[in-house]
Amino acid sequence: MNKRRKEKVIEKPYKKKLIKRRKPNRSIVGDFFIYLALALIAAAMAFPLVFAISSSLKPLDELFLFPPRVFAQNPTLDNFQDLFVTMGKSWVTFSRYIFNTVFITVVGTFGHLIIASMGAFVLAKYDFPGSKLFFNIVVTALMFNGYVTAIPNYLIISKLGWIDTYWAIIIPAFAAPMGLFLMKQFMEGIPMSLVEAAKIDGASQWRIFINIVMPNVKPAWLTLIIFSVQNLWNNKAATFIYSEEKKTLVYALQQIQSGGIARTGQAAAVTVIVMIVPIMIFILSESQILETMASSGLKD
Repeated sequence: MNKRRKEKVIEKPYKKKLIKRRKPNRSIVGDFFIYLALALIAAAMAFPLVFAISSSLKPLDELFLFPPRVFAQNPTLDNFQDLFVTMGKSWVTFSRYIFNTVFITVVGTFGHLIIASMGAFVLAKYDFPGSKLFFNIVVTALMFNGYVTAIPNYLIISKLGWIDTYWAIIIPAFAAPMGLFLMKQFMEGIPMSLVEAAKIDGASQWRIFINIVMPNVKPAWLTLIIFSVQNLWNNKAATFIYSEEKKTLVYALQQIQSGGIARTGQAAAVTVIVMIVPIMIFILSESQILETMASSGLKD
């Protein structure tokens, strides 16, 4: 009985110690300034988006006010209606421009994701002759801007007979070095013991890639999708595509922007339409990226 009483007496203070929580070493004033700085940064980043949307809702007389006002006093959808009327007068339908852009964006992004992921998996988890040299070439390719490689790309695509086709935009997107570099850096963090354990269990290389590797690098391929969609959606493709029925939506809308002062309101509507898809892709993927980065860490 005495031993049991002693054990009870010892347990009580131990339990109290477990309940105690550490208090952060920040003061209330420090927290206030941190949140204030974050609020100012968020406002500065959101201002261009808010101003663009507000400008698209302004009537023509408000667009020329000086100093300009951030918010529309008499919001209207006339700019969007005028834009669709103008696009409807074109001999190529508005839906055709949308189809061209969506097809190039979806196929180019999907192909880039698959090729970059498979190449990164081999480079990150297997050693073979020339693997380091190949990766060094990929890193070197990151140094060159698209304007630098424009002439060589045009010559190669012309020799292949892809001028004035969708493939002139899609195939080069497959080989963008940024995706391979990003995926390889993430895949190097996956323990090789996990891959070897799957091999022992009889999993094929394709199953290891699909069911083990890709779920654990979800932040990487979601980020890759954002970059690829943004690049392809905003691609005018004017260098390689000459037929009007194959032009992209961005090219057609930018032709409206060059219509002069009378189309200023339509130009503001064009800006919103062009940027809304990349922003929506980012918003839909952001929560998944943060959630996966917080819960999918693996270490050897």
